Formats: sequence, C-alpha cells, structure tokens
Amino acid sequence: MTGPEIPESHPRYESLLTRHRIEAGVDRGLTSRQGLIAQGRGEAFDYLLGEETIPSAAEAERAAAAHLLRAEHTVLSVNGNVAALAPGEIVELAETTGSDIEVNLFNRTDGRIERIAEHLRDHGAEAVKGLTADGRIPGLDHERAKVDADGIGAADVVLVPLEDGDRAEALGAMGKTELVIDLNPMSRSARAATVPIVDNLIRAVPNMTEHAADLADADRETLDSIVESFDADEALASAEQRIRDV
Repeated sequence: MTGPEIPESHPRYESLLTRHRIEAGVDRGLTSRQGLIAQGRGEAFDYLLGEETIPSAAEAERAAAAHLLRAEHTVLSVNGNVAALAPGEIVELAETTGSDIEVNLFNRTDGRIERIAEHLRDHGAEAVKGLTADGRIPGLDHERAKVDADGIGAADVVLVPLEDGDRAEALGAMGKTELVIDLNPMSRSARAATVPIVDNLIRAVPNMTEHAADLADADRETLDSIVESFDADEALASAEQRIRDV
C-alpha cells in the first residue's frame, strides 16, 4: 500500500503515512536504514502522548518561533528522516523566519548529502548548506561534527529536530541556543535543549511556522517576553507526566 492509497478515515492515517514517507526516504537514499528504528521509537512515544500537540509542546513551539525571529543567525538542521518526513514544511519555516537550512548526517556520504539537498531544493529551498563542511563541532569524533563554518558553525540559534544526544550536548557547550524536537522528554537531546519541543515533527514544524507568522510584526519586547516566560524543565516534566498518566 502506498501513501496515497491510505484512506484519511483510517484511525492510524497519520502514523501510516509517516511510515511510508520514511520507507520512501530509504528507497531514495535520503534516510539510512537506522532511521527506520528511530522512527519506530518516536512513534511509540507519540502514541503515549495521544498523538496530539499537548499544551506544553504548543508553548514550546511558540517560544521556539520567538527565538527564531529575534536571533541574528538561525539555522534549521536537517537529517535524513527530517528530509523524508517534512521537506516542504522545513522550507516554509525557513522562509517565514529567515533561517538557513543545513544538512547534517551521522551516516554521512557525499551522495546522501547531495540527494537530500536536491530533495529540499525540489521542495522550494533556494539554498542548502552542509555540502562544504569546512567547520567542526568541538568534542565530537563522528561525521555529525562536520558543519558549514558560515552555517551551524556561526549560528546563534539552531533548530535540531530528531537530534543525537551527544551533538545536542556539544552544540550547547558551544553556547548555541538549541530548539530540539524530540518525542522522548527523557532523552539527552531534549534535556540539553534551550527549548525542548516534545511533539511529532510533522506537527511541530507547521505549528512553529504558524506561530512565526503570527509574531512576524511583534516588537522585540514581546518576543523577549515569550522567550523568558518559557520554562524548559516545566515543559519536560509536563510531557513526562502525560506519558506516566497513560
């Protein structure tokens, strides 16, 4: 069964659709096979969260949008699963917030980087970073340490969806503001984040774009107030409690 053959009335429609997107990503060489495991793990947490954007996640998405709008240099980091699941949504968020897009992979090859960049361009991206990889994140020995010096390397705010815990910690050690999308509120990535967004990527990115559009004309004082009122520990605790109450 392909994605378009799934009836929208199916109670597992969104879940099945994302599975097919990941499968198609693997077939196209965008997503590694390990990405299938990561998708399954995230889907389990989403099921426990009720497959909906919980109130604390909505607050996190608004805070993340405010961070993106008030920063000097923002970058949206994209891996294979992100490229397969939400390429158009990432491009729209980048356009709405004036952010750069950069491909960053654990299982990095020149071919995968090029395919993902082309996939993003097919969905409207005018420029994609990550191909030069002339900078490094200190403290990492694997391929995700490779970044563009004028991209993630120079950014003050980075959106890192579906992130590796060690890179999230390393980016934090560099003093960067991290906006992390992770369905597991107990993961290292979520706990290292300035703004942990415990929500499904396919909901979180459009929600952030909507918030950014609503805040496009907001003054600095308003954006600062949204950022400063957000409590990361409280958001994580709320998401964890939601899971424990199931």
